[in-house]
Formats: sequence, structure tokens, C-alpha cells
Amino acid sequence: MSSSDRSPAVDLTRTYEVRTYGCQMNVHDSERLSGLLEDAGYVRAPDGSDGDADVVVFNTCAVRENADNRLYGNLGRLAPMKTKRPGMQIAVGGCLAQKDRDTIVKKAPWVDVVFGTHNIGKLPVLLERARVQEEAQVEIAESLEAFPSTLPTRRESAYAAWVSISVGCNNTCTFCIVPALRGKEKDRRTGDILAEIEALVGEGVSEITLLGQNVNAYGSDIGDREAFSKLLRACGKIEGLERVRFTSPHPRDFTDDVIAAMAETPNVMPQLHMPMQSGSDTVLKAMRRSYRQERYLGIIDKVRAAIPHAAITTDIIVGFPGETEEDFDQTLHAVREARFAQAFTFQYSKRPGTPAATMEGQIPKEVVQARYERLVALQEEISWDENKKQVGRTLELMVAEGEGRKDGATHRLSGRAADNRLVHFTKPDTEVRPGDVVTVEITYAAPHHLLAEGAVLDVRRTRAGDAWDKRNAAEAVKPAGVMLGLPKIGAPEPLPVATGSGCGCD
Repeated sequence: MSSSDRSPAVDLTRTYEVRTYGCQMNVHDSERLSGLLEDAGYVRAPDGSDGDADVVVFNTCAVRENADNRLYGNLGRLAPMKTKRPGMQIAVGGCLAQKDRDTIVKKAPWVDVVFGTHNIGKLPVLLERARVQEEAQVEIAESLEAFPSTLPTRRESAYAAWVSISVGCNNTCTFCIVPALRGKEKDRRTGDILAEIEALVGEGVSEITLLGQNVNAYGSDIGDREAFSKLLRACGKIEGLERVRFTSPHPRDFTDDVIAAMAETPNVMPQLHMPMQSGSDTVLKAMRRSYRQERYLGIIDKVRAAIPHAAITTDIIVGFPGETEEDFDQTLHAVREARFAQAFTFQYSKRPGTPAATMEGQIPKEVVQARYERLVALQEEISWDENKKQVGRTLELMVAEGEGRKDGATHRLSGRAADNRLVHFTKPDTEVRPGDVVTVEITYAAPHHLLAEGAVLDVRRTRAGDAWDKRNAAEAVKPAGVMLGLPKIGAPEPLPVATGSGCGCD
């Protein structure tokens, strides 16, 4: 063959962008997707590329009513970009992909790959297959093919990490579609979880968040009702692990042994996010929630008795079908009694495929909006009052990255207290890195944050800060591109050490 017959060399360097919607489980899945793509030779597109990447992946959520419109709107905006860029690929995964399947390609025929919640490890293979065959690849698994812990990951933080302890959910809440999309609960082996945490700590991570759709039901799959409290206590024995959090627990499974483990394990943080959803027993029954207001408030009382400074947050749905004014008043009463540090409030969103979608007594939009505004106003007042109690306290903060949008203009940094409150503090003369720990005195409170306007009292440089330095140095010297090799067929090989409400519906 003469040189003129040969095809010219082609630069196969390809960039990717992952857009994430929904719960912490999706955020963690996106770290896996990024790891898979980088393992296959793709290079992350610069921040703010806004679709100007060779591969754009949407990791979707199906919990909210506008999820569909949001996805198709974003896909529509990418269609002309793809027309102008031969070789560009678009992939859609996550809960909405699991639910809609072939519908996505019918509505947006320019999509190249559709994959579900159970087979995220197939993304690189599906992208390559779509490129070679020049047609869309739709592959949805009905059950988990491999626990996400076996997949490579690109963590968003050098100092904090998510660790999945289970996937799926055994609850049957009438408003929630997640169990149908994520499947029945499947627990990881405790030894695998602890091995992953130890490996993360070895990399410099000092804070981990245990993840599960119903995190404190951990053990139901292996027949041990105290497995979650045992796991918390085991985390307390890992040297170098400074902070342990978990999300999201269900009140049904919140037992006294978990409260004791939280109180008695020093690195388990004094923070609890526990969805209430409604304060009305009638509505809770219609939601098929297995507790009532008295049980929920009783758990909070026990937590506060054992951990006096605990910050408790929650999720609340307003306007569930059949909710009367009296029912809503019961929610307001529960909020006043609970004194939540924060509440994530949602207007009921009808999701096709859930029992609640066809229930009688759907509430008019204007009524739901009015109730929502009343609830938000009440919670804002309580949040502010609870934050004012922090003024004058001396707190240890883990310095955070990207938490304070105005930090540059105000010459401040931001961090999270042990109870997860956001604190903006005066930038010290000493270098402080994300992952380091500072001690400050709180001088001012707002409903959603605290200020420490005086001088920082102490700075403790940490291995987590060193890890942040190391990552930044590696990013600075990373080559502009990597030649794209063919992805391996089948599930990725296990890593040397196994590695890893979530949806607001727990």
C-alpha cells in the first residue's frame, strides 16, 4: 500500500462532561461515570464548557415532575451543537433513563446512548458501539450487574468522599418512583465498606458520608438489625477518619442502638438528616409511611437527649393528595416542635407510575403554593433562631472548596462545622487549604449560614489538605490530552481494594 492510500493519523483525544441531577446517590454515580470515562482515555472538559465536549452525559433524576421537561430542554439545546460537530456523542443515564427507556431516543433521536441505574459500568462500551455501528444504543438492565464499588471513580473532592453501603429500597411510599427504578435493597459486605473507607483515608480523605436510599435499613439484606450501628462504631476505629456522616435514614428503622452509636462514636458527627415528609398522621398513612408524628418527634427527642448540640434537618412534601388544612396545620405543628436547623421543602409532584398519581383529592396548584410559602416562612424563622444560638460558640471547621460564592469579594473562606452548618470566616494570614481544620468564634447568624468575622483562633494543617495540594499539582501538570484507547469489554476489573437519598424520598 502506498503512503497515499493510508488514512491520515487522527487525534483521538476526546473530552467529556457529566451533568448530574437529583440525589447524592446520583452525585456518587456520576463520580463513577467520570472514572469510567477517564479509565477509557477520555479527558474531562474544562469547567463551564456548557456542552462543548465530545461526550456529554446526563445522569438524570425522576423524582420531580419537571425532570422530563428539563432533560428534553437540555437535549434540544445540544442538538444544533451536535450537528455542527461530527463525532460528538450524547448519553442519558440515571433514574429517568431507567423509567423512559426507548422514549428518550424517540423524542430526541440525536441521543447516542441510553443506559440505566443498574449498568453504569457499560457506558464506555456503549459509546464505542454507538460510534462504530452509527446508531443509538439503548441498554437497560433490570437488576444490578455489579455493585458500583467495583468501578473506577473520579472523586469531586480530595478530602471528602461518598461511600455507598447499599443500593435500592424496600419501601413502598406512594409518592416515590425510586424503588421501581433502583430495585430492592442490596447491602454491601461490611468488610468491603470498611476496606474502601480505609483506602480512602490512605489517600488523604478525612470525611466520609455513608450513602443508601434508606441508609439505616442496612443489614436487612444480611439479616442483622443492628448492622448499621455496628458499622458506625467500626468507622470510629479507623485511624485518620475525622468525620463520618450518613444520609438518608428512615424513621421506621431509626433504633436506639443507632442513637447510642452516634453519641458514643467521636467521629460520627452531631448531625441528622431524617425526612419527615408530613406531620399529619392521615397523610403519612396515605403516603404509606410506617410511622406517625409522635414516633418521629420521639426520635428527635432521643437524639437531642443523647447529642444536645445535634443539628437536625428534614424533607417535607406540601400538598400531597387529600391533604386538608387541618393536615397542613399538623405539619406546621411538627415543624415548630422539631425545631429543624433546615428543612428541604417540596411541593407535591405527581409522578406517573406511583399510586399517589391517581389518588383522589389532588390539591390545586394555588393552594399548594400558598401552603408552601407559609411553611418556608415558618422554617426560615426557626432556622434563623437556631443559628442565633451558635453566636459566641467556638467551632472547629473543615475548610471547604466552592461553598462560599462571595468568598473572593469578601476576603473570606468557608467551612463546615461538625454539625454541617456552613460558616464563612475571615481568611487568615496563614495558608489554609480545603481539608484543613480551623477554629473560629461565631459572631453573626443568618438563616442559612454563620459568620466568624474575627481572627481565626487556630489552623491545623491536615493530611486531607495535603491531598488537596497533591491533586491540584497533578491537575496542573496533566497533559492536554490522552489518546483514546478502546474500552475493555465487560465489567471493569476490580480495584486492589473495593471502592464504593438519598433522593429526598426516604
